[in-house]
Amino acid sequence: MCGRFASITPPEAMRRMFDTRNLVPNFPARFNLAPTQDVLAVRFNPETRERSLDPLRWGLIPHWAKDQSIGAKRINARAEGIADKPSFRDAFRRRRCIIPADAFYEWKAGTKPKRPYAIRRADGQMLALAGLWESWKSPDGQWVRTCTIITTEANALVGQLHDRMPVILPPEDHGLWLGEEPATSEELKALLMPFPADLMEAYPVGFEVSKVSSEGPGLLEPAGERLQYSALENEP
Repeated sequence: MCGRFASITPPEAMRRMFDTRNLVPNFPARFNLAPTQDVLAVRFNPETRERSLDPLRWGLIPHWAKDQSIGAKRINARAEGIADKPSFRDAFRRRRCIIPADAFYEWKAGTKPKRPYAIRRADGQMLALAGLWESWKSPDGQWVRTCTIITTEANALVGQLHDRMPVILPPEDHGLWLGEEPATSEELKALLMPFPADLMEAYPVGFEVSKVSSEGPGLLEPAGERLQYSALENEP
């Protein structure tokens, strides 16, 4: 799963990276984003043919939901069967997004307390997490826009911590995922694969990140040796 992540790249830099065209949102660096909080997401408008960078609440609320509490249980969407699940199938067809992140956190089982790890691209580039978004109208008439992060089976690196990881899209797949070109359901599902382990790194961080209220650059500081793995584990 993906239950916490860091988004510290300035929105202006995200605008350039993802070529968004709307007014850059005011969004401070966040080192410990948690479910039900606002995150930034890249979306594509098929009418204007432009990308936008927008704040969305993390935790998808399907358009048919009676209340917003359902969103806290839908922070992640499993890639397997996503095209058929009632909570996600409409968004998968029409409302896909990319959620930029600098790193995500995972907790290693078998330790007391569980040791948190930061996981990111080894080259320092942002992670483009595959997501879905929805619009939900509250009983008082307010529109709430929410999102979820899609997960897949873990690669050889992340698998040392958890059996799931977020789907990370390479730049060449961004347009297809966002809907800038026609794609079948099968073509889209083919994108929901584990990111190559040899392009990532994972290292332990302090226990402070386990508290939702914790913030600041110290949360991403290494607190031990990086995880090691054999590249052979990635081979079929």
